[in-house]
Amino acid sequence: MYTSILVAAALFNKGATTRGLIQKANRLVAADGRITLVHVLDEIPAYLTAAITQEQVMAHRKALREQLESLAASARAKTVDIDLRGGRPSENILASAAENHADLIMIASHKPGLSDYLIGSTAARVVRHSPVSVLVSR
Repeated sequence: MYTSILVAAALFNKGATTRGLIQKANRLVAADGRITLVHVLDEIPAYLTAAITQEQVMAHRKALREQLESLAASARAKTVDIDLRGGRPSENILASAAENHADLIMIASHKPGLSDYLIGSTAARVVRHSPVSVLVSR
């Protein structure tokens, strides 16, 4: 059993992938353990910042937080946290894992394409650089 599990939350398919990860985390977390859902927003490109108002950004973040809270309701751990960040996904997932003292990172992956072999997907970068166990779900 793991005492602290970090679940990298992907919200692109209405959270279906993340729900699957949470179900697996529920089976792996200790009775007194913690599950942290982390979602990383990509930085807004400079050429778009002039076209997007601060209110739009805040509304988007609020909607994402509500989705994460809905997903977190299905997590069965003593403590369930939400960590919403901005920046590079792999770096922020690893930083959140370190800050939350995670002993397992759970992340979804997709079938790799050519660009993943040249650059590396988020899941691959997390696996390569993580000091703790990583469960990759397909």
